[in-house]
Amino acid sequence: MLNPIFKTVLERSLRPGFALAAGMFFISAGTQAHVTLEEPAAVANTGYKAVLRVTHGCEGSATHTVRVQIPAGFVGTKPIPKPGWKLEMQRVKLAEPYDSHGRKIDETVSEVIWRAQSPEAFLADAHYDEFVLRGQTPPKPGVIWFKVQQVCEKGELNWAEVSSTGSSTKGLKAPAARLEVLPGLSGGGGHQH
Repeated sequence: MLNPIFKTVLERSLRPGFALAAGMFFISAGTQAHVTLEEPAAVANTGYKAVLRVTHGCEGSATHTVRVQIPAGFVGTKPIPKPGWKLEMQRVKLAEPYDSHGRKIDETVSEVIWRAQSPEAFLADAHYDEFVLRGQTPPKPGVIWFKVQQVCEKGELNWAEVSSTGSSTKGLKAPAARLEVLPGLSGGGGHQH
């Protein structure tokens, strides 16, 4: 069974003008930063599971806090708790409320914070882990960025740089995790759980 994003990109690559965008998607998917998304693309206005991969600590020091800024337009954020880590969420009022299952939603999660509760739970520099949250992608295609602050026993890393053009991580020393939001399928899309 094909990954739904790969299938969408493959189907669209047959359309005129989409081949270039598909090629750019596969090139960007192959580039690696230190905090990356497992799936670097998602269809607009659909549910998306953001798996943020933390591959090392701060110059040999273990990680004890991971803070993720939720991009504008990414709504309905629900993080997955991690054993041994305290989970916190910061919320902000929305400029434009939206309707979800008959309820008016007027605020959204702006930041998710995981904090290790003891040194035994710290993420050692030699280890790898994933920090996961789910939400709905914006209705319009484009690039959105998950800015991640990684705080360690000694020092911190701020994966928060974004391209001035808004689309590439090339040349960035500490890039934010990049998500390409692809156009929705005709007659499809919408809210998913």
